[in-house]
Amino acid sequence: MKFYDCSTAPSPRRVRMLIAEKGITIETIQVDLAKGEQLSDAFRRINPQGTVPVLELDDGTCLLDSNAISLYLDAVFPEPNLMGRDAKERAVIAMWHRDMEMNGFMAVAECFRNTARGLQGRAITGPVNYEQIPALAERGRQRVRQFFADLDRRLADSAFVAGDRFTIADIAGYIAVDFSRAIKEAVPTDAVHLTRWRETIAARPSARA
Repeated sequence: MKFYDCSTAPSPRRVRMLIAEKGITIETIQVDLAKGEQLSDAFRRINPQGTVPVLELDDGTCLLDSNAISLYLDAVFPEPNLMGRDAKERAVIAMWHRDMEMNGFMAVAECFRNTARGLQGRAITGPVNYEQIPALAERGRQRVRQFFADLDRRLADSAFVAGDRFTIADIAGYIAVDFSRAIKEAVPTDAVHLTRWRETIAARPSARA
């Protein structure tokens, strides 16, 4: 297998954390997004969408999305399990994983990609250029603040995002919270449950991946 990564990007970091949790050794190839390598003809033969991460399997199949990659790796390397051991747990983890992605990660991305100077004309990832929309940036910022409040309430009743153990939902949530630094949004000082959880995840070796 080959893992196409960018060490500075949050999306592949989600996969790096999973890989670290499982102790997997995978050949890694860095794609320099700042230099536009993801849009080169060579890389787009691997992923026509021009995005990372990508996991290229030994038979040439390319998985082009962090969720698909995580699903594959959790099945092939089942321990420690991160996506659920039975139907109910898989559904609960998938539910919270999606919540962390849609209401956390994507909210930060909405703000970041519509404000960053280096992304003028590149407000959406991929091969097609889209202009930044300031109103979307402001909406994204409001969504991030709501995400912090909602996650703090969830963690008042649960040790981890999806229940009583660490899962892929915690990886997605942690990356989203960390990513918020890119838009200068800090976890509120009164979000004590979110702060406790964040410190717990940050102490895991995989958080440095």
